[in-house]
Amino acid sequence: MSEFIVAITGGVASGKSTVDALFRSHGLVVADADIAAREAVAPGSDGLAEVVAAFGAGVLDADGRLDRPAMRRRVFADPDARRRLEAIVHPRVREALRASCSAAPGPYAIASIPLLAEGGGRDAYPWLQRILVIDLPEAMQLARLLQRDGIDDALARTMIAAQASRRERLAIADDVLVNDGPLEALPPQVGALDRLYRRLAA
Repeated sequence: MSEFIVAITGGVASGKSTVDALFRSHGLVVADADIAAREAVAPGSDGLAEVVAAFGAGVLDADGRLDRPAMRRRVFADPDARRRLEAIVHPRVREALRASCSAAPGPYAIASIPLLAEGGGRDAYPWLQRILVIDLPEAMQLARLLQRDGIDDALARTMIAAQASRRERLAIADDVLVNDGPLEALPPQVGALDRLYRRLAA
């Protein structure tokens, strides 16, 4: 049972998945908000039934699953629709993350939450002991996003603008991992953070 829970957050293309994997390599459980969000609206779930009740059966694809691209277009175009969807999904995600982390073996657990600043920060997740923000300059974030997704500059800038600003993320940070160098710079930084969190958890 892990009572000490650390959140990892960062903007799109900040290197969060790589950092998650490095913490896993130290033998830690990493509960992923993206996976929890998919499970919250899986076929047959109460979450999906609530989404259909709120938005109509047109949000389902031919297999009875949530039509994610269609839903994404809808909530991007309509802030009210986005708030309604978040009111259904976010509480389920928070509950699933807390349950996974609390049940995790080891000295502490990780909750990987990309939209932590956008989703209410500490107020929404009062059970977090630390928040680790992965940070990099916006110009570098843009370049990595363009390279990773093969999208055009306008879409990449829209994706970055839709998230919390760098300043808003840093405002909720207890710890900051600066990911502005080569990949091989990350393992020593994660190792140092792992030692810190083991010490604090004890």
